[in-house]
Amino acid sequence: MEALNELCDIIEQNPKQFLDKLPWICQQCPQPKQLRAESPRVSQSHLNAVLSVTRILSRNLDTSQNDAKFVVLDFLQVLRSSFRRSFWPYSYTLESISAFYFSFLGYVSCLSPEFGTIVVELVMMSCCGETESDDRDQSISMAFLVAVSQHFPTIQQSDGDKLVTLLLHQFAADELSIGYSKDVFLHKVASFEDESIECLEKQEIAFKLVTNVLCQVKLDSRLYLQVRAIANRQLQSMSAFLKSRRQDWNTQDPLLKTSVNAKLFVYQAAAQMEIGSLMSLETDGKKRLIMESLTLLIDTAEACFTSLWRNMKACKDLFISMLSGTAKIAAAEAGQPLRLFLTRLKPLILAVCAQPDTRVSSQGNMFESVFRISCEIIESGWAKDQASVNAFIVGLASSIRERYDYEEKDDREKQVPDVLVNVIQLLADISVAVQNPEVADIIFQFFIESLEECDVSTPRSLRLQLLEAVSRIASLGFDKSYRQTVVLMSRSYLSQISRLESVESNTSAPKSRSEHIETLPAGFLTIACGLMKTKLRADYRHRLLSLCSDVGLASESKSGGSGAEFLGPLLPAVAEICSDFDPTSNVEPSLIKLFRNLWFYIALFGLAPPILDTPLPEVKTTSNSVNSAGRISTFSLRAVLGPYMWNTQWALAVKRISLGTPPLVVSSAKWLEDELELNLLHNSDSLRGTGNKKVASTQRTALSIAVGGRIDVSTILTISGVKATYLLAVALLEVIRFISNGGILNGGSSVSASRSAFSCVFEYLKSRNLNSAVSECLTAIVHRAFEVAVSWLEDHKSRTGYDASIIESTAEAHACFLIKSMSQRDEHIRDISVNLLSQIREKFPQVLWSSSCLDSLLFSVHDKTPSTVVNDPAWTAAVRSLYQKVVREWIIISLSYAPCTSQGLLQDKLCKANTLPLTQTTTNVISLLAEIKIGTGKNEIWSGIRTANIPAVMAAAAAASGANLKTSGAFNLEVLSTSVVSATVKCNHTGQIAGMLRLENSVGGFSINEITSVVSATVKCNHTGQIAGMLRLENSVGGFSINEMLISNSVRLLQQFVSTAEKGGEVDKSQFRETCSQATALLLLNLQADEPKTTIKGFSQLLRLLCWCPAYMLTPDAMETGVFIWTWLVSAAPQLGSLVLAELVDAWIWTIDSKRGLFASDVRYYGPAAKLRPQLCPGEPENPPESDPVDQILAHRLWLGFLIDRFEVVRHSNGEQLLLLGRLLQRSTNLDWCFTRHPAAAGTFFSLMLLGLRFSSCQRQGNMQKIRHELQLSEDRIYRTSLGWFARLPEWYDVNIANFCESEALSVSRFLHFLQNKQSDSTESGSKAIARGNGNLIDVIDHYHPVWGEMDNSAVGKEKRKQLLLILCQHESDRLDVWAQPISPKDSPFSRLKISSEKWTEYAKTAFSVDPRIAISLASRFPANIALKSQVIQLVQAHLVDLRTIPEALPYFVTPKTAEENPVLLHQLPHWAACSITQVLEFLTPAYKGHPRVMAYVLRVLEFYPPERVTFFMPQLVQSLRYDEERLVEGYLLRAAQKSDIFAHILIWHLQSESVQEIVKDGAFDKNASFQAILSEVRQHIVDGFTPKALDLFRREFDFFEKVTSISGALFPLPKEKRRAGIRRELRKIKMQGEELYLPTAPNKLVRGIQVDSGIPLQSAAKVPIMITFNVVDRDGDHNDVKPQACIFKVGDDCRQDVLALQVISLLRDIFQAAGLNLYLFPYGVLPTGAERGIIEVVPNTRSRSQMGETTDGGLYEVFQQNYGPVGSTTFETARENFLISSAGYAVASLLLQPKDRHNGNLLFDDVGKLVHIDFGFILETSPGGNMRFESAHFKLSHEMTQLLDPSGVMKSKTWHQFVSLCVKGYLAARRHMDGIISTVQMMLHSGLPCFSIGDPIGNLRKRFHPEMSEREAAQFMIHVCSDAYNKWSTAGYDLIQYLQQGVEK
Repeated sequence: MEALNELCDIIEQNPKQFLDKLPWICQQCPQPKQLRAESPRVSQSHLNAVLSVTRILSRNLDTSQNDAKFVVLDFLQVLRSSFRRSFWPYSYTLESISAFYFSFLGYVSCLSPEFGTIVVELVMMSCCGETESDDRDQSISMAFLVAVSQHFPTIQQSDGDKLVTLLLHQFAADELSIGYSKDVFLHKVASFEDESIECLEKQEIAFKLVTNVLCQVKLDSRLYLQVRAIANRQLQSMSAFLKSRRQDWNTQDPLLKTSVNAKLFVYQAAAQMEIGSLMSLETDGKKRLIMESLTLLIDTAEACFTSLWRNMKACKDLFISMLSGTAKIAAAEAGQPLRLFLTRLKPLILAVCAQPDTRVSSQGNMFESVFRISCEIIESGWAKDQASVNAFIVGLASSIRERYDYEEKDDREKQVPDVLVNVIQLLADISVAVQNPEVADIIFQFFIESLEECDVSTPRSLRLQLLEAVSRIASLGFDKSYRQTVVLMSRSYLSQISRLESVESNTSAPKSRSEHIETLPAGFLTIACGLMKTKLRADYRHRLLSLCSDVGLASESKSGGSGAEFLGPLLPAVAEICSDFDPTSNVEPSLIKLFRNLWFYIALFGLAPPILDTPLPEVKTTSNSVNSAGRISTFSLRAVLGPYMWNTQWALAVKRISLGTPPLVVSSAKWLEDELELNLLHNSDSLRGTGNKKVASTQRTALSIAVGGRIDVSTILTISGVKATYLLAVALLEVIRFISNGGILNGGSSVSASRSAFSCVFEYLKSRNLNSAVSECLTAIVHRAFEVAVSWLEDHKSRTGYDASIIESTAEAHACFLIKSMSQRDEHIRDISVNLLSQIREKFPQVLWSSSCLDSLLFSVHDKTPSTVVNDPAWTAAVRSLYQKVVREWIIISLSYAPCTSQGLLQDKLCKANTLPLTQTTTNVISLLAEIKIGTGKNEIWSGIRTANIPAVMAAAAAASGANLKTSGAFNLEVLSTSVVSATVKCNHTGQIAGMLRLENSVGGFSINEITSVVSATVKCNHTGQIAGMLRLENSVGGFSINEMLISNSVRLLQQFVSTAEKGGEVDKSQFRETCSQATALLLLNLQADEPKTTIKGFSQLLRLLCWCPAYMLTPDAMETGVFIWTWLVSAAPQLGSLVLAELVDAWIWTIDSKRGLFASDVRYYGPAAKLRPQLCPGEPENPPESDPVDQILAHRLWLGFLIDRFEVVRHSNGEQLLLLGRLLQRSTNLDWCFTRHPAAAGTFFSLMLLGLRFSSCQRQGNMQKIRHELQLSEDRIYRTSLGWFARLPEWYDVNIANFCESEALSVSRFLHFLQNKQSDSTESGSKAIARGNGNLIDVIDHYHPVWGEMDNSAVGKEKRKQLLLILCQHESDRLDVWAQPISPKDSPFSRLKISSEKWTEYAKTAFSVDPRIAISLASRFPANIALKSQVIQLVQAHLVDLRTIPEALPYFVTPKTAEENPVLLHQLPHWAACSITQVLEFLTPAYKGHPRVMAYVLRVLEFYPPERVTFFMPQLVQSLRYDEERLVEGYLLRAAQKSDIFAHILIWHLQSESVQEIVKDGAFDKNASFQAILSEVRQHIVDGFTPKALDLFRREFDFFEKVTSISGALFPLPKEKRRAGIRRELRKIKMQGEELYLPTAPNKLVRGIQVDSGIPLQSAAKVPIMITFNVVDRDGDHNDVKPQACIFKVGDDCRQDVLALQVISLLRDIFQAAGLNLYLFPYGVLPTGAERGIIEVVPNTRSRSQMGETTDGGLYEVFQQNYGPVGSTTFETARENFLISSAGYAVASLLLQPKDRHNGNLLFDDVGKLVHIDFGFILETSPGGNMRFESAHFKLSHEMTQLLDPSGVMKSKTWHQFVSLCVKGYLAARRHMDGIISTVQMMLHSGLPCFSIGDPIGNLRKRFHPEMSEREAAQFMIHVCSDAYNKWSTAGYDLIQYLQQGVEK
């Protein structure tokens, strides 16, 4: 139902757009066929739909369709069936049915009469009892009738007549037949108990229905008379019933009360029927009938009031109903009926007022009704019959003048009769409610006379009541009553003081004193609260302050105590009348004097609240008879020290008064002594002089304490007593201002600098001719006030919501005032302002990003300059210099914390400067900013680590400034350059014109080109100006809403961008930025408009799209635009901050739910780990992602930078936005891992974790104290999530973006730095830790933590996890730093760390307790740490059952040793998750001896992966058959061969290639012979297993390439010059046999034919290899796209060693690509097809270096210039780059494989300059010349190669560093997969290949990986390898030998 209600709301608000949804709702209603069934039943959804349709119809919307109308009519027609229970849903109760009736009929009552006709018929049917069956539910019928009586439909007259006729017949027939005798009435009254409740309820409903009819239509006269007759009889019966009393009635009997209640409800309905009939009466005898009815109604009302049942609610309601109805009739008729009513009303009112507790409890509604009726009759009758109303008022008022006997009870005060108290209250209420001066004067006069007549016998409560009433009337502001009251009360108050003769007499007059304390001050307060007119309030303020001065002066001369006791009660009234007084306005001197006097007495009498934080204990006096001086000295000290000795309400009043008091400024201290008439302190030579000196000393002491002891004693002693009192009053006033409200003065709803209390306190510093002591005191008061202000702000930090915004505004107001005060002429004031401003900025950093503060800084320096100092150059220069210094410091600090927001604010201020007139102020602002240049690159201008040092924040700052992320390195910001000055001034005007012209073009005019700005501020101004121009033109043309059109168009365009992105299309980033910028300008202009120009819906929709579009597109370009416009929004309109952040948090959570970017947790987004599946990484291969995941991660990085920036801005002030960020962090750090594992996300991930830690550290902030325990829990979640990053083995990834890798390393370093410096929470110690969940504290005594689960000691465990996280982050930071700066010489911190074995063991245990994968990752990060590895082995082997899903755990328990000695550990192995194929290869080695469980696991893993993925390792699988005693591998190969024809073919070729017998040392062939036998059997089994179709393909494929290969043998006898012709001849004989044939070296390439003329015989010493070119197409590509592919067919050469080398190169290529490294390797295809036979793919478009030397003189450097252009040209540098990346790739491969015979014939260069190595006849331990290893360099780097790589020639060029960096990165990436590469090579160990014939090839290969080295050490090793290979002599020597021996060109 909620969804339908929301849809209805939308339709009602936007009928034109959404009314088309109505037919859909109609379809959800029950269909006519269903309703016409014999026993229809509806569902809840049916009823909800009917309600929705009826609701929409009731709103009178122009539906233009009748479907909805017919739906409701059809439902109404069958509503009679609803009286049966079977009609309703099973879940509906009677209450649910009643609720439906009420809602449905409520809507129907608003429809046309045709609907009412049907309802009337239903009512008549229900009343008559006519139903279609006997199963009608009477309770449902009654519910329907009750609903109709409450919501009666619109009907026609005929329907009304029929209904009334039926109702009278059914429920009042006996009323018409019985006569009017009294006996009949008495009999009916006596027998009312015999009437059933059901009958009475039906009668009530009938009367209500008749009343509804009377209100709508005119009845037939006959029916009308019958209705009146029945109503009259009921009223007469009612009167008798109410007056009746029976002795057997028990008023507490519940059954009797129920019957009486029902009867009274019938009477109430009858009374309403009577009133309704009178209101519609139009007969000739109307007046007579009305008089009779009025009399009857009032009689019954009086009977109600005197009835036995008068305390029952029903009886009271009946009384109110009749009285209210009678008043309406009387007011409408006026004349005699009105006089009759007023006459009868007065005694009724007095009777009501005479009831005890009339205004409270159960009697309250009756008194309120009498009051309301009296007001209504007075207001309506005053104009019609003023005399009658006047008489009525006078009659009521006269009652208070009557004499009453006041009772005295138990020594208490005399009791005032209730009637007197209530009448006074009633008359006062009437005066206030009616607001008629004449009425008020009448009542006021009676009150005044009553007050004057009061004597000693008059009770005090009565005088208080009268005084309150007089005060309330006076507060209305009517001149006579106001002035008379104030004068009377003031004189009375002063007379009380004059009656005090001595201190001793005070003890005998407590009663008199309490009377004036409780009466007159309350009256003063009432008047102050009630006065509304500004003029009267000013007058009253002056009168009240004058009274205070008089009271203070008079009472001070009597005794110290009485002064406070008389002045204190007046303070609440003074506070109220001063509550709206602006103390900074131009105050008259006389008023200042009165304020000064007031505060003088407040200080003198100790009425001010203590201003110290910790009051002193109360001092008890030993005697009540203390002289005046002694008492006053005590008061002054208590005003400072406390405790407060007076009424606490007076202290609150003093605080309020302080906010409306102007500065107590005097021009000289002597003037003060002459002006004030302070007898006690002034006359020091009188008889009381000793006391005066004592008091003066005390005042000085109090003053010294008040200013915080900032004044020397010697200085204090020079101040006279009167000066000390004055200064004490100033100190109290100024300090209390800040204590009470943070120092925000009265004067408006908005908080601004003008309302800062510093504007008052600084006034004292401007006073002239003050001596040094006074001046020093005033300065001390300023600093003391500032201390209190800061303390107040800090104490209120915990406020949230609106209160938090007030606190923030308060700090901003103070800062703004101090900024403006820096331009004061007095240097002393300027110095104080700068000092205090710096303290505010330090304690409340949020002011740094306050728009108002920045406005004040930039625009107030020359604003409102006093005319007297305009021409003072010295002052101008000093102020300008000061502002420059402060502005620069301000901007630098703000940029260091929040560079995005700071730039946004600065750009917004530049826009503002552009809109200002070109005045001196504008010029000065621009020139001021032009001098500020801030660099945040390597030379940072701030100390320490700030937020701006976080790379994500800096990237966001670049986006906020309008820069491009990919082109921005170290970000440098020039606040303003001189080249922009003119553009920024003009851009707004240009934009306005452009906006008008664009609009003109859209309506048929012409267009102009846009003027593009050069800075972001200019762009913003331009867009703002364009929109402003359009809106201005709207006003000029009129007739249509351009604003609505622009908003609609912006929404449409943004939605189109989203749609394009959703469909995978490319979004034009410049168009997207333009649209977003215009939409932002439009939003801001609407927000700044005085009146909203658009609907809330349009505004919110556009704002939401601006927040969501960049997030939805999630590309770096889109996010740059997003950060730019979000910064613009929150900077230009801070009030949007929470809205924008809320949308961004929702969008962020959406990216989590949709698994995008940083949260792309699917495996295919894991980068290297996904791309290397399953060869080197475990897991089934996944389809690659549709888009580059790194782009989305970069987008998240930008987004996160903006969020961190916002966190810094709001962390100290805006609790609402902090909680929004907390929601984001909570959702991001769910216990279930939701992040991507892509290594490129490391920096972004740890930046988010850093934000989490910084957020959690807010637990010590005041504004976050309420959620402190939640923040502690959040910190635990951050720790757990951070550790979760290390649950995977470390990976490398390189992004082709400048400084990206440095940023990643720096991001982790920043997190590490914060973590190292983070203090542990001191409250979490011992064996208990506090967590919090669902708002309840959880005591971790059961060893369970909501985040960590089972634990023994929370504090100890937390510290252990922190230390573990530190060690992991340190390692990660070092890794990334090496990757970012691979050739940097700096050492790793771990090389300096001394960590014990016990500590490493503890780390392993802690990691395993969090997540076993973290422990495994920890061991992989420190592979040389024996203690760590041992502990991890123990932990893994102890928890095998729990680790079965972690394939990385296999090496820790599946080893040759466990396979032999502890096979129990292998029981879980068959159930283990699949590992990588290279891991499987290791298990196939002889070391594992074919253990059954190991082999079972191996087979399961191999079966798990598709055969096509395993094909790559076919040579290794064939070799495994050597050790396959159980023939398990053979079984797998046969099964895989049946699944894949290509797998079978490749397997057969490799089986054939192993047919060469290997001769062992003793010349035996036994072992190899058995292997050869297995190979033949396997081949035959594969062939036998082929299907006919597969067998046919096999034969055609093998026959075709066998024929091609055999050509080589046929050429051998031919002479060389005839061999090419022989090739052509043989090729013509070969025919294509189908289109399924493919190249064996590349199964994805289908052969379409042979290029017969392409056959070329190649040079070879004893063999005739041939090269043939085929026409091929991609198997999965376009088969019409035919491409050439040359292959070399060899006979007599063993190609298996080339296959192994190219396997390793292929793995390295995959590793490099997976790591994102720009390294080039070309593992061309090689396939051995038989014994010493094979096919080798030709590298396309290449020539050997030897061939190049045959045609070109010079080295590579000259060849490249000849082929690619001069040095420095784009083509040359591109070719150099290609050579560099390929050389680096082969350098890493050469280091590992150690290929020799690297002469120039084995080095190929393609047509773009890339290097390719071929011919791997000598690898690993073998080399030419009988393994003489002449080529000593790890890879070839000849002189001509170094000429290209290192133009400097001394290894210092940029290209050389790039080459070495790539070599290091490639080596590091290869080291990560060392085991996989070694396993691939190790499986071929017994293959008989020459490379394994000598030495320890596997051991040496492992050594070249240097697993014992750290990443930095490995990098240094690779650097050394590169340096060693640089122009190595042995390299040049070998080239020379090859040239001399083989003729290979050098």
